[in-house]
Amino acid sequence: MSRFARVLTGSISGCEPLLVEVEVDIAGGLPAFTVVGLPDTAVSEARERIRAALKNAGLDLPPRRLTVNLAPADIRKEGAGLDVPIAVGILTALGELAPERTDGLLFVGEVSLDGRLRHTRGILPLALMAKEKGLHGLVVPVENAAEGTAVPDLPVHAFATLADLVAALREPGPLRCQTPAAPSPAAPPLFTAIDLAEIKGQPMARRALEIAAAGGHNLLLAGPPGTGKTMLARALPTLLPPLDFDEALEVTRIYSVKGLLGAGRGMLRERPFRDPHHTISDVALIGGGRHPAPGEVSLAHHGVLFLDELPEFKKTVLEVLREPLSEGRVSIARAAHTTTFPARFLLVAAMNPCPCGNLTDPHRPCTCNPSQVRTYQQRVSGPLLDRIDLQIPVPRLSAEEVVGPATGEPSAAVRERVVAARQRQIRRHPRRPPILNAHLPARDLRKDCQLADEARHLLLEAVRRFGLSARAYDKIIRVARTIADLSGEPLIGTPHVAEAIQYRTMDPFSQA
Repeated sequence: MSRFARVLTGSISGCEPLLVEVEVDIAGGLPAFTVVGLPDTAVSEARERIRAALKNAGLDLPPRRLTVNLAPADIRKEGAGLDVPIAVGILTALGELAPERTDGLLFVGEVSLDGRLRHTRGILPLALMAKEKGLHGLVVPVENAAEGTAVPDLPVHAFATLADLVAALREPGPLRCQTPAAPSPAAPPLFTAIDLAEIKGQPMARRALEIAAAGGHNLLLAGPPGTGKTMLARALPTLLPPLDFDEALEVTRIYSVKGLLGAGRGMLRERPFRDPHHTISDVALIGGGRHPAPGEVSLAHHGVLFLDELPEFKKTVLEVLREPLSEGRVSIARAAHTTTFPARFLLVAAMNPCPCGNLTDPHRPCTCNPSQVRTYQQRVSGPLLDRIDLQIPVPRLSAEEVVGPATGEPSAAVRERVVAARQRQIRRHPRRPPILNAHLPARDLRKDCQLADEARHLLLEAVRRFGLSARAYDKIIRVARTIADLSGEPLIGTPHVAEAIQYRTMDPFSQA
């Protein structure tokens, strides 16, 4: 006699959740356990994990023919999160669990051989899908409870073992619900940052950081080794406003899919800071792979991507940055489908002026010949440099600055001005998501970036003298708009344009 059961679960394709129906049929014939519906290796191996977990929970499988189908059958299913729904589906088909107890619930989780439920990646997007589809609740491992409860108004049922879950489903009455977890102050931060007050000197670079944070502008820091370029980059996240709920949801979703949240961690509230090594591949930076996954540019979404020693990155790696820098997203095309990952980040790059690093150092002679210097600087293409709004020289500190105390403003004081400037940008465009000056559509540029007559004449003269491209002209206008916002000025004046031109036309590889 054949028995049948259906249980809901989900799988992740790229960053998007997919509702999956686990269909279980138990029939007579030779004993077998077959999983169909395009499972990957981890899903196929679930048979042995589930068999051992059920045995250790006191629920031996009978010697029958078990067929598990993962519908829709034409989309590949990945990950070990299908262990729990397959086990629940088998027990329901065997009559161990009542079908009405599992209806309307989304089951996700990996099982260990002794029956424990392990931390599973991708819970947050699946929780969002469960709420969107009006399901009654989400069943997850206890280590994923905080992540699941990040979605408001969705009942989350967390269990430590498969035996606990089965016992709860056998009892009458509603399943116990997990209360939303408060952020744990003991949880170590995912990203380390430096307060601006710890940095000595470099007034121009500090000002550039403030402008970059206020308008979302990309930044290049060029100077000899040991001048504080890395510290300046690490201070940038402390100038950015906290993530709002929608931004935090997007960032946490990406880290959940990538499996970087860790057990017990809920919604991320910190701005991401990613600093990949220069040996990174283009796939690791941009995302992709056989089964597309987010790369470093997506992990830096709504945060900072720091590329130290910029010319040391392979040229093919740097060139793939053009799309995310322009579009704020990455599209990975495969034969079967195209996956899109969000990638709206603030790029900060740092580099030496030459291979030995001493070209702009007044105290140390440069040992490179002109050909070596030219070759080194040309490793960064013109089109990529054209997409970097602020290009700043970072000179070596004087002896007095090195020995003396750090006297600059703390990050909190600068962040107040940054937040105020961003609020002015949001008020000009009261829509979601907010649009910063660096990402203004071309149709809004003329309306939002009105120049005083003298400022317009100054900009015209700069275009003639420096031979600026259309993109460089556009970048100067945007930076000037941000400088005016920091000053609280509705109209872009001559001082704002003059400062913006300085950051665009100054040679960061010359003596500063």
